[in-house]
Amino acid sequence: MAKFAVIGHKGRMGQALATAIEEAGHEFCVGVDLGGDPAPVIGQCDVVVDFSSPDALAGNLKAARVAGIPILIGTTGLEETSFAAIEESAKVIPVLQTGNTSLGVTLLSALVRQAAERLGDDWDIEVLEMHHRMKVDAPSGTAKLLGEAAAAGRKVNLADTMDSGRHGQTGARKVGDIGFATLRGGTVAGDHSVIFAGAEERLTFSHSAENRMIFARGAVRGAQWLIGKPQGRYTMENVLDL
Repeated sequence: MAKFAVIGHKGRMGQALATAIEEAGHEFCVGVDLGGDPAPVIGQCDVVVDFSSPDALAGNLKAARVAGIPILIGTTGLEETSFAAIEESAKVIPVLQTGNTSLGVTLLSALVRQAAERLGDDWDIEVLEMHHRMKVDAPSGTAKLLGEAAAAGRKVNLADTMDSGRHGQTGARKVGDIGFATLRGGTVAGDHSVIFAGAEERLTFSHSAENRMIFARGAVRGAQWLIGKPQGRYTMENVLDL
């Protein structure tokens, strides 16, 4: 049985995590919320899971380093400064950062990477995502994760090929671009599709999240796996040994 600290535990994901931790037979050790300092309390736990906000990430990483415990980061909407802080912390403690903790999405990402590697640039790639009306960042962290997988398969940088701002007279689609489309509405937990459009045929990989519990259960499995690992940067693909 492992002891879990959850940052952002009063939010919707935090509540789902508390349930998933109990389901898996672990202990909900401590919860920290907006404005709270995790440093004094998480040291009694075995691992910390952070689903709070990008602004809080630097402080949460510091608290995990001071406590000497691994951290799983599921917060989305991160900027380059956040990723730099993650890399620095990974030199000291185990850090698993992902845009989606679902095991299904993790496998989907691996399939997208393989398809992009094998099909070539004459197959256009489009990433389509839909979330509930309250989601504040776009494209979603999962959409970016899938786009990164496609870019990795093609051995290019997503930043150089990403097209997410089509409007008006955009001209013809550029060869090699990875397109993104974002939909918002209702209470959708998360729908993602990656479309490979070739000459007279299409291949579509899709994943639908029916409940936030899939992310919570995946996060618990990932965090449990992270305990005892050496310092370094990890992904959910490491958890599934993909």
